[in-house]
Amino acid sequence: MKLFILALLATAAVAAASLFVGVSEMTFSTLLSGQGGQRAWMVLGASRVPRTLALILAGAGMAVAGTIMQMLSRNRFVEPSTAGTVESASLGMLAVLLLAPDLPVIMKMLVAAAFALAGTAVFLSILRRVPLHSPVLVPLIGLMLGGVINACTTFFAYRYDLLQAMGAWTSGDFSAVLRGRYEVLWVALALTVAAYIAADRFTVAGMGEDFSTNLGLDYRKVVGLGLVIVSMVTASVVVTAGILPFIGLIVPNLVSMVMGDRLRHTLPWIALSGAALVLVCDMIGRLVNAPYEIPVGSVLGVVGSLFFLNLLLRRRLRAA
Repeated sequence: MKLFILALLATAAVAAASLFVGVSEMTFSTLLSGQGGQRAWMVLGASRVPRTLALILAGAGMAVAGTIMQMLSRNRFVEPSTAGTVESASLGMLAVLLLAPDLPVIMKMLVAAAFALAGTAVFLSILRRVPLHSPVLVPLIGLMLGGVINACTTFFAYRYDLLQAMGAWTSGDFSAVLRGRYEVLWVALALTVAAYIAADRFTVAGMGEDFSTNLGLDYRKVVGLGLVIVSMVTASVVVTAGILPFIGLIVPNLVSMVMGDRLRHTLPWIALSGAALVLVCDMIGRLVNAPYEIPVGSVLGVVGSLFFLNLLLRRRLRAA
């Protein structure tokens, strides 16, 4: 418990530091000064605080969503960006832009969530029908499915001259997050809490359908709950900032290596670590090429790709 409190304080310190990083120079003295203080408080309340909250909520939600997907698929290489979930949510966003661009944000999220739910269900359905001789085949199938969905999205976006709009929606960039444009992410927080309440059920479901049924657990209901949580969290993040790859791959694997797979114990650590990872990657993106920003999705893509390759190589060495 003491270690978790220390980690929580460290994450809070990083979040506080992120409030003072950006193009608009801001310091404690600026906030307290009479001349520039009013403008500084406006920037803090309208941009910096919403952005930091959005980073925390998105990171925690996507890390927990990745954990649930790994439990349901019983594979360590699976997360929303390697299972076609985020690509399906992006296709849902394209459908909204084409058919009903004036929908409120919450309705856009629900449409994206429906598409993400359908895409994830297709992914799990394919896994049940394909003989899997190696765990690496599971993310390979997910990446192929995501590639097909992304190709369809790109085709229709090009056909209707929406490539730039889709690029803005899916870049994984928090620079445009302002007060009034991130509140849908509180849905991700509520679903993260729901995942913690159902943590023991997900742990049992991760042992397989037969084992779960023998223990009296309704396996299909637990899987359905997990898919809804994953889809809603992914959709809320995609609608707010775009695609954040590999969070659900990096964080659950690192936490599992240290603490095991009992979700009741590990989920708080997974949520906290996901938030801290996104905060750090966002600060890196803001500082590397200041005053310009590198989208946090690009930074996560580099870090996550290296981690993914490391997992593959480690598994190959163990098999040898």
